[in-house]
Amino acid sequence: MSRFEYMVDFAKNFLIVVAVYILCHGVTALVVTPVQNLFFSDITVFASLIYLPHGVRVLATWLSGWKALFSLFTGAFLSELLFTPAQIFKFTEPVILWSIAVGAMSAYVSFVIMKFFGRDLYAGRDRAMNWKWLLVVGAIASVFNSVGQIFVFSGLIVPDDLFAVLATYAIGDLVGLYVSMLVLMMVFRWIRLFADTK
Repeated sequence: MSRFEYMVDFAKNFLIVVAVYILCHGVTALVVTPVQNLFFSDITVFASLIYLPHGVRVLATWLSGWKALFSLFTGAFLSELLFTPAQIFKFTEPVILWSIAVGAMSAYVSFVIMKFFGRDLYAGRDRAMNWKWLLVVGAIASVFNSVGQIFVFSGLIVPDDLFAVLATYAIGDLVGLYVSMLVLMMVFRWIRLFADTK
């Protein structure tokens, strides 16, 4: 692959991940958050019970490794600008870049840990997708993200809500990953069925 082809491939992957991240964040912000806000208004500012972009984090990192960090950070930043209400953005603005960095890094750190313990789970020509191991990576990433976000927002979260916010981050990341992977499996199955009918 020439340097030009490599750059075109990188740019294409970058734009796809950014677009999918923004789409998933938009669904979370415009559909999930209003419903969640009816029941847990104080927690909704910080976390979602179904955070679809966590699935994007894990799957993009699975496919691209550390290179996914650029697109994940960009997608998260643009998503915050597009979907975070002005009063909440102003409230979280002093630490929002740290929050974005923690989220973007969480999946990568989890893959590195798994590789350290002998499980190289990145995508490759000879490795098929292992949904169960990707869910394990997603769970580890969720723990890192949850704890990291608690540290980032520690000066903004009411101490009484600390455990609820931590649990919401963890649950939201895992449910978001599961839903993302379920949709992806359905898309793959549809593609296979469509290919078989030709």
